[in-house]
Amino acid sequence: MIKVLIVDDSPLIRGLLKEILGQADGIKVVGTAEDPYEARELIKSTSPDVLTLDIEMPKMNGINFLKNLMRLRPMPVVMISTLTQEGSPATIEALELGAVDFISKPTSNVADTLMSYSDLLVKKIRVAAGARVRAFKAPKQESELEIGRNYTFSRNTILAIGASTGGTEAIREVLMRLPTHAPPVVITQHIPPVFSTSFAQRMDRTCAVSVKEAEEGDVLLPGHVFIAPGDKHLKVAHTATGYVCRLDDTEPVNRHKPSVEVLFNSLVPMGKHVCAAMLTGMGSDGAKAMLALKAAGAKTFAQDELSCVVWGMPRAAYELGAVQSLVPLSKVTETMLSAVKK
Repeated sequence: MIKVLIVDDSPLIRGLLKEILGQADGIKVVGTAEDPYEARELIKSTSPDVLTLDIEMPKMNGINFLKNLMRLRPMPVVMISTLTQEGSPATIEALELGAVDFISKPTSNVADTLMSYSDLLVKKIRVAAGARVRAFKAPKQESELEIGRNYTFSRNTILAIGASTGGTEAIREVLMRLPTHAPPVVITQHIPPVFSTSFAQRMDRTCAVSVKEAEEGDVLLPGHVFIAPGDKHLKVAHTATGYVCRLDDTEPVNRHKPSVEVLFNSLVPMGKHVCAAMLTGMGSDGAKAMLALKAAGAKTFAQDELSCVVWGMPRAAYELGAVQSLVPLSKVTETMLSAVKK
C-alpha cells in the first residue's frame, strides 16, 4: 500500500486529489495539509511514501519547503504545478531540487480537468513510490565539473541523449560537464511544451555550452545543445550545409511526443559519427532505435540502475542489447566525450 500525503492550499484541489487517489488500488491517502507547517507535522505522524506538493502556498512556498525536505528527510515528491509560462520555471527548479515528477494543475474547469488526469496522476504516484531519491546537495561550480577541455573532436560527431522521469536533473549534470567546444548535442526529454522552454533557458544559464529549445532548421554546431520542444518530435537531418534540426508534428510514438525513438532513428544514417546515451526514465521509449544505432556503428551507453531515479528506459535498452555499457550518471559526460575524441 502506497501512503500519500497531499499538500495544497486549495480545499477543492485537496478534495479532488483525495478522491482520485482514494479510488486507486494500492494507494491510501494518509492525510491532507493546507500549508508546509501542517505538512511537516503530518509527515512525522503518518510517514508517507509519496508527497504531492503545490508550489504556491501561504506561510511558505512549495519550493522552500522542498529544499528543506530534500535536505533533511528526502522522500518522493510529485509537484502539482500550474501549466503556465509563469509557473514553469519554479517547476523546473523543483525537479532540480529532487522532486520526482509533476502534474499540471488546471486553471479552469478544475474539477473536470483534474479528473481527466486521474490515470496519469495515479501512474506518476506509483512510479514516484519506487523512485530513488537522495538528499539535495547544491551543484558544484562549473569550473569543478567541466571535463574534456583538451580533447579534440571530429566536426561530424553528434551526441544524443534520451530521458524521461528524473531526466531534467540528470541532463543538467551531464551538460554542466561539457566544455565549450564539445560536439553538438541533441536531446529528447519527455516534458510538456511550456516546461521544455523553461528547462532549455535554465540549462543555458547554468552551463558553459549554449542551450536552446530546438527550432526547425537549426544548424548543429560545436558547443551547442538542442532540446526537443515539448509538443514536437526532434529529428536530425544531414544536408548540404551540415546537420540540422527538423521538427515533426506527427502522432506520438510509444505514447510520447517528443519521442526518443524518433530522435534516435533519425540518427541511424549517421552511424559511427553518433554517441548516444539513455538516461533515467520510465518505460522503453528509444530502446529499439538505440539498438539500430548500435548496429549502425554508433557508440551507445545507458545510465546504471543505482544512479537512476527510475531505471526503466535504460534497463529496456540494456536488456535489448542496445548499449555497450552501463555508466553511473557522474561518468556519463566523460564516457561520451572519451568515446568520440580524436
